[in-house]
Amino acid sequence: MPEVLTVGEVLVEIMRKQLDLPLGIPGDFYGPYPSGAPAIFIDQAACLGHGAAIVGSVGKDEFGDAIVKRLDIDGVDTSYLRAIDEHVTAVAFVSYRKNGSRKFIYHIPHAAAGFVEMPRAERLKGVKLFHVMGCSLMVNKAMRDVINGVARQVKKSGGLVSFDPNIRVELLKNERLDDVIGNILGMCDIILPGEKELLDITGKTAVQDAVQGLLAGGVKIVVVKRGKEGARLVDRTTDIAVKAFPVREVDPTGAGDAFDAGFVCGYLEGLPPERCLALAGACGALNASYFGPMEGIFHRSYVERFMRLHP
Repeated sequence: MPEVLTVGEVLVEIMRKQLDLPLGIPGDFYGPYPSGAPAIFIDQAACLGHGAAIVGSVGKDEFGDAIVKRLDIDGVDTSYLRAIDEHVTAVAFVSYRKNGSRKFIYHIPHAAAGFVEMPRAERLKGVKLFHVMGCSLMVNKAMRDVINGVARQVKKSGGLVSFDPNIRVELLKNERLDDVIGNILGMCDIILPGEKELLDITGKTAVQDAVQGLLAGGVKIVVVKRGKEGARLVDRTTDIAVKAFPVREVDPTGAGDAFDAGFVCGYLEGLPPERCLALAGACGALNASYFGPMEGIFHRSYVERFMRLHP
């Protein structure tokens, strides 16, 4: 049984070569690259040496084959993934802007990724941590119901739930954020938001008030991701911050997902908070320094070598 589990969209990403070129204008693209926030997360968790699996669906096509092959090579248990005939593998198109922002067009809810099934109860036994991506909750109600069901089962068995809000307005559409994330927010032990996401999900105007509100509501650990400024961890006895590793950012897609994996893996290993943040920061920095959502994911030995070279 996997130690770390996630549920969500598995897709390929196709990216603009040229900055500031809108997706509606003819031009060149890179890709397809294996992607999907939950898939990036679980790939990094497996590469760090943890038993890892993802519940999701791909189409019976070349895009789906490429994703499953990549996850298999990196040690992810893909037996929880379905390949279905009725729908093609999901796709995300991405354009990049000079200011560092991105624009997405997603083909997910009606592609294979939007059709997930609840795993049998015996397949959830032994899961120590279930990680949830907010973007997966936004795909459709069916996926949201599966995610909430798995979270309840893992909690009932004594496991932990971690949550990255990972808000994607392109997927949220007309739904209220509270309706989409409310159930998971009430179950999560560890939450890993960016600063803006932290304020968005709490309705607060100050980071400190937002953090304290989450802790008062039952969250055990809040890890605030601050991009190039590093990260901050707050729980009921600790409040520490670390700087980011100095790298040249090539592609930010997937950096936060890799960061999540580094942190929760360190936490499961019983590492001290500073070391958990350092492992997370190294995974995120390496990911951001390579083009492609999973191309900056590396095995534990390489990540630790990077940390030694950048103390």
